[in-house]
Amino acid sequence: MRTSDLLRLLLLAGIWGASFLFMRIAVPALGAVNIAFLRVFCGMLGLLIIMAVMRIPRRFEGKLGWAMLLGVINSAIPFLMYCLAARVLPAGYSAILNATTPLMGVIIGAAFFDEKLTSTKVLGMIAGFSGIIVISTTGEAHLSSTLIGGILACLVATACYGFAGFLTKRWIGARGGLDATKVAFGSQLGASLFLLPVFAFSAPQTPASSWQIPEVWASILAIGFICTALAYIIYFRLLADIGPLRTLTVTFMIPPFGILWGWLVLGEQINQGFIGGSLLIVCAVWLVTSNGFGKRAAVNSSASK
Repeated sequence: MRTSDLLRLLLLAGIWGASFLFMRIAVPALGAVNIAFLRVFCGMLGLLIIMAVMRIPRRFEGKLGWAMLLGVINSAIPFLMYCLAARVLPAGYSAILNATTPLMGVIIGAAFFDEKLTSTKVLGMIAGFSGIIVISTTGEAHLSSTLIGGILACLVATACYGFAGFLTKRWIGARGGLDATKVAFGSQLGASLFLLPVFAFSAPQTPASSWQIPEVWASILAIGFICTALAYIIYFRLLADIGPLRTLTVTFMIPPFGILWGWLVLGEQINQGFIGGSLLIVCAVWLVTSNGFGKRAAVNSSASK
């Protein structure tokens, strides 16, 4: 993997780590459904503006429907799940659970997409998950049905992400590919249309005073334009350049950023496992994205033809 790919993974992790901070600010005021819709809608508007400024032709080569369906799986359902989880989970838990995405990717890839399980993949997943456990050992939460519901919502989201990485390759990449900005726009369009009916039902029931908080709107704009529009351009380009499993390892790097932004902005304390867990996560990303892994994958691919 090139240095530029690793830098893009790091940038994406920093952006998506901030999304959990913005959700913690916005969801208590407007509710999960409203924030999930506004996130994808603002993301769609941001991508539309980017396409207009960059003069990207709005020709989708017959792939708009696939991109929209991908948006339901990769954006609408996961964003709604994370917004629901933000109502009940302690700070940082969603970001921590988000790191199970590569684990889901490995399991789903082996079960449904003929991906080979190698010792490097397994070792990398174990190291990454161990890092997440170390970071999350704060002892602040007591297990309850509400907490379990929030955890299950996060796991539904990561399962969707696991499927979406491979489906992007099958629905978009295997059909000749498509500019990452167009894929991102189509996905947010599909997600917006999917969530629009529930938003239309939920919005009128939200107190008018909640819609007038400046900090909430600042968080909505940031999560829509930066954490969705910009982030998905980077994400879909990484999928095309380095493949789904390597791209999904970005979720191992999100919890350190999520905790760091919470410490810088909200004054949350970094627990003692932060440094050790972060080092384990870095090792996990290296194991899964190393050149040796890429070479072995290429040999396996050639042997199977």
